[in-house]
Amino acid sequence: MFQHRVHDGSLAYVDISLPDFDAARHGIDPIRVNKHMHVRDEETGAMLIGVDALLAMWDCVPGFRWLAKLTRVPGLRQLSNVGYTLFAWIRPYLPKRKRPACDTGTCRTG
Repeated sequence: MFQHRVHDGSLAYVDISLPDFDAARHGIDPIRVNKHMHVRDEETGAMLIGVDALLAMWDCVPGFRWLAKLTRVPGLRQLSNVGYTLFAWIRPYLPKRKRPACDTGTCRTG
């Protein structure tokens, strides 16, 4: 959804579900990458995880910047951390989006 809203190059996406994805090449724990959202701040090199990753993304996405500001309000930030932790825990049990078969190496992902 965010990929279709950001056209200024401020967000780049890496699909971790692709067979050639190498978490270690990105400096990410291969187990943790499937459990939490990760965003690398290219200016600082910092790896943001969980709610911090979402906030960084929302700051770049038109229509979501207000949500980033709201989430940073003390109290709501802590509540967001709890909510994210619960979501990350149940996410593996949610239905998965089916991908079309791809054997050309240049398939569309969305």
